[in-house]
Amino acid sequence: MPNAILLKKYAELTVKVGVNVQKEQPVVIRATTETKEFVRALTTAAYEAGAKYVYVQWSDDYVGRDTYLHAKVEDLEYVPNYVIEQQKYFLEQGACFISVTSPVPGLNAVLDPVKVQRASVANQKALSFFQTFVMGNKTQWVVVAAPNQVWAEQVFTNLKGTEAVEALWDAIFSASRVTLENDPIEAWNEHNKTLAKHSELLNKLNFKSLHFKNSLGTDLTVELVKNHIWAAGGEVSATGVYFNPNIPTEEAFTMPYKFGTKGRVYATKPLNYQGRLIDGFWLEFKDGKVVDFDAEKEKDTLKNIIEADQNSAYIGEIALISHDSPISNTNILFLNTLFDENASCHMALGRAYPMNIKGGLEASIEELEKQGYNHSIVHVDFMFGSSDMEIIGEQYDGSKVKIFENGNFII
Repeated sequence: MPNAILLKKYAELTVKVGVNVQKEQPVVIRATTETKEFVRALTTAAYEAGAKYVYVQWSDDYVGRDTYLHAKVEDLEYVPNYVIEQQKYFLEQGACFISVTSPVPGLNAVLDPVKVQRASVANQKALSFFQTFVMGNKTQWVVVAAPNQVWAEQVFTNLKGTEAVEALWDAIFSASRVTLENDPIEAWNEHNKTLAKHSELLNKLNFKSLHFKNSLGTDLTVELVKNHIWAAGGEVSATGVYFNPNIPTEEAFTMPYKFGTKGRVYATKPLNYQGRLIDGFWLEFKDGKVVDFDAEKEKDTLKNIIEADQNSAYIGEIALISHDSPISNTNILFLNTLFDENASCHMALGRAYPMNIKGGLEASIEELEKQGYNHSIVHVDFMFGSSDMEIIGEQYDGSKVKIFENGNFII
């Protein structure tokens, strides 16, 4: 068990700073059975904050693995109407959403990746309205993490059992700015102010494109949409509520122009996707689209991401993070994108965030697409930052500004 005081602080941070639960607002918690202690703490914190009710949607990765292993693919692709109606009900009620990630890396390595992908695509299509709603910040949402033993032992390979789990709890608390001595909520208020300064400066510079280069072979140009907005830290929902969608977070991110990415990028950290660990991979882009790729491990899984739909081969997010940053400096490979993406510059294959373009939250998908927005059923982040990354931004008048040197912000 984690320290009770720290767990309570972490739960309150998630509820009050993460989703910022409003009085009489329903709260939906999505979590695996591995995280029941934290979910109980979240439930208490949510009710104490004034939640109307708390609904927990449980899942179990081991049950899920056996289901994928034994069920017919056509049955896996069937999404019952009650599942769809339940999500519609939550949206109609104005609920906010807490997702607790607790991956079991490698659990699904025995599964047919095509079968898993077909089921995933069917589910994402059936619930695309929900993804559009949440990624459009129509309500508050947050992703946080809690350990399980398998994950902890893979992160801390020299530890076993309870010791590994406690070590991962300590790492999660530290990355989330939760300590015995501090007030995490106040710490996050100050952190959000610092992140806001980064995004304000990047917005003022108004780059047309970014050029990334390092010794691993990354040589990539990413054009940004006109009227793009850099965001960092907290966001404001369509209902006017300030919230933090990721705990932890260190990034400043914006929207690429769908057809404006060219060159090659090499991943610098493994990508845990659907229980499979993709490693040693690179992508080649032309006119915004992945035209070639390879991976040392799980190439077929990478292929499934790229081919999930007609737009998953294009990127929807580009994010900047100094290599010399709190999570990076732990030298811990978390095997979880929530943490690893905040230790490295990253980009996402698939859907973009409407908030990253002026007027985006009020615009229709069709209007956004005319401006170069990428609409997809997936949004998969992968990390490509390094200690020697150089980034040069080009402005609309042709002038160039060096943003990163030796992996870090210099502006």
